[in-house]
Amino acid sequence: MIIKLTPLLASFILVACVPATPQSRIAKFPEKFAKLNKKEQSLVQQGQIAAGMPRDAVMLAWGFPSRCLEGSQNSKMTERWDYSTDVPVYNFGYPYGAYGYGRVRYGPNYPNYPDFGLNMTPEIAYIPSRVASVWFIEQRVDAWERVR
Repeated sequence: MIIKLTPLLASFILVACVPATPQSRIAKFPEKFAKLNKKEQSLVQQGQIAAGMPRDAVMLAWGFPSRCLEGSQNSKMTERWDYSTDVPVYNFGYPYGAYGYGRVRYGPNYPNYPDFGLNMTPEIAYIPSRVASVWFIEQRVDAWERVR
């Protein structure tokens, strides 16, 4: 039973790792793509957006936002979509007390040996970083910006 589940589990993992593209989103939401005019469809297929585009076009071109913020400007409904990515931050910690002094076990059959050195252990944390924003007024793109 486990042998039969292994290829199935591996295929799920591979599918989950495939990055989403405008073409994959168009295939998933063909009715939203069909509602766009020809110019908007062309931009979406290239993964680009422009002022005046509806929210569905932005979703097809750039994907779902990491977060949405709502507001008001001049009595008009506004919305901001932020897109982010995780940036690795490298850190070196001291796992055995101050400056690495402490005892370390090197295996189940080995005695504890003192560790009298600077025992720095690398750590990686992933911090979200905003890479793009789109501003909507009355559900149409008013402005956008993106990191180059």
